[in-house]
Amino acid sequence: MIFRILTHSILLAALALSTSSCASWKKKKKGSGVYGSDSDYVSGTSMSGTDGTSGSGLGTPLPERSGGSFLSSGVDRRKFAPVHFGYDSFVVSPAEQPKVAAVASAMKSGSETVIIAGFTDERGTPEYNRGLGERRAQAVRQVLMGKGVSGDRIQTVSFGAEMPIDPGSNDAAWAKNRRSEFGVTK
Repeated sequence: MIFRILTHSILLAALALSTSSCASWKKKKKGSGVYGSDSDYVSGTSMSGTDGTSGSGLGTPLPERSGGSFLSSGVDRRKFAPVHFGYDSFVVSPAEQPKVAAVASAMKSGSETVIIAGFTDERGTPEYNRGLGERRAQAVRQVLMGKGVSGDRIQTVSFGAEMPIDPGSNDAAWAKNRRSEFGVTK
């Protein structure tokens, strides 16, 4: 009987804690900080100089999402080659710049929008990988904007270590998984 009462007390305390945590969590308004796991920007991290341009920084909010999510059927994820990154880096290297230039050229002659998804390899905590994936997507966004593409037509998302291209746990697999991919809204 005492065990049953103790069990019920623990369950009620856990329920009270979880509901009070949920009630106190509120979605922040644009411009007031990071909005959660599918955030459109990371505040406080400067992007200046990472790609040879002077970007406005990662604290710049993005427009409202339009055209669905990166994974929806209305988004073509095979139109452009992914941009790859070095270990623990979000710098778009000179070798990867032509890939971004091809996207910029296509976007200048069209009216579609693009969603840039950032990915990492499996190493690191989920929080760290989500942040690094976002910085990678933002770095590619900054390069596109530096090439004349309007920021209103570019959205970002981070998947961190989710959805690896190569499930292996070795240097070759990790190199393939450190990337940003382009999704073009149809």
